[in-house]
Formats: sequence, C-alpha cells, structure tokens
Amino acid sequence: MVQTIQAQKISLNDLIERFGLERTDDDQFFREWQDDLPELTELEKQVLDEVKADYRHLSRYPILEPIVKLVVLSPLLKLAGFYRVPFYLTGEKEVEVISEDEGILVKGRLDLLVFTPQFWILTIEAKGMKYSLEVGIPQALTYMLDNPNPEKPAYGFVTNGSEFRFLKLTKQGTPKYGQSYLFSLDRGDDLYTVLKILKRLGQLVSQ
Repeated sequence: MVQTIQAQKISLNDLIERFGLERTDDDQFFREWQDDLPELTELEKQVLDEVKADYRHLSRYPILEPIVKLVVLSPLLKLAGFYRVPFYLTGEKEVEVISEDEGILVKGRLDLLVFTPQFWILTIEAKGMKYSLEVGIPQALTYMLDNPNPEKPAYGFVTNGSEFRFLKLTKQGTPKYGQSYLFSLDRGDDLYTVLKILKRLGQLVSQ
C-alpha cells in the first residue's frame, strides 16, 4: 500500500530518510550563485529600490503570500528576464515524487514554476512574511526532486518577501543539495545580489 504525504507537510528529515537526500557544504558544488554574476544597470537598481520601499510601506500590516508575489517576486522575475523566451511560467502545478523502495508518494502544488520546454530550472516557494524560510525549503526540495531531467541540476528560490535563499539539487547517484547564504531585503545591497543570481541562472540555461 502506497502512503501519500502532502508536500507542504514534508520535513527535511522525511526527504533524508525516505529519498536518500544529502546536503553538501562543498563550496564547489553550488558556485552558480557566487561566480560570474552580471552587473545591474542604474535603472534596475532604481526599480529594486522602489520594491524595497513598497515592501517596507506595506509591511506595516501583515503581508500575505499573494502580496509577496505581487510586490517582490513579480518585479524580480521580470527584471531577470523570466517572462521572455526561452522561459515560461506556470502556477499551482501539481507534482508527485515517489520513493519506490518504501512505497511513499509525496504530492503537492508548486506556487510558481519557471521552466523551459526542455527542463525545469527554478522552483519558487513563496511564504507569507510571518513564515521562516526553513518552512519552505523542504517543500521546494521535494518539487526539485521531481525534475524530469535528472542529468541536469534543478535550482530553487525560496522567499517570504523579506528573506531569500537559493538551492541547487542534483540527482546523479545520490541526490544532493546545496544552498546559498541567506539574503535579506533589509541588508545593504542584498536585493541587488538576488537579482544578479536570478539573471545568472537564466543565462546558464539560455546558453
């Protein structure tokens, strides 16, 4: 009998125990968020400054997930070029990950998926302002495990609107993942760096 688990209830320990997922802290595993990042134009920086100001204004009241997507995610994805060829977006996409050895089926829906016709490149799990990113990371990794092209890495981006973290997962042999530093909207030029990383991931796929 197959046991079904909803992705939003999955824990990191579940992924480790049932799917053999391993975290790697090897500095060379996930260089994409550190190396060869593109420079931003003054106009791009201006738009990000406005995003920061808008978010701070709206955060006087609780910010729910749809507002996070509208105020923060939408301009980031547009500036990164994910609304143009060769990328496509879909929302609320159902995915399933199966652990055949233990008869475990994990089901869930992606908040937002950026992909090309060949393979997925970025899963995005947006959480409301009150949630820690640690809540969204296991869910994002679950969706990344469903990457239909195991020979290519899958990238993840988790945000609650004020904090951001990038993930990378490979499935050759033992599935492994690594993660970036935690970026904060309120810390220096972190939002600039977040956009640079998004643009870099887009460049890698377009090549």
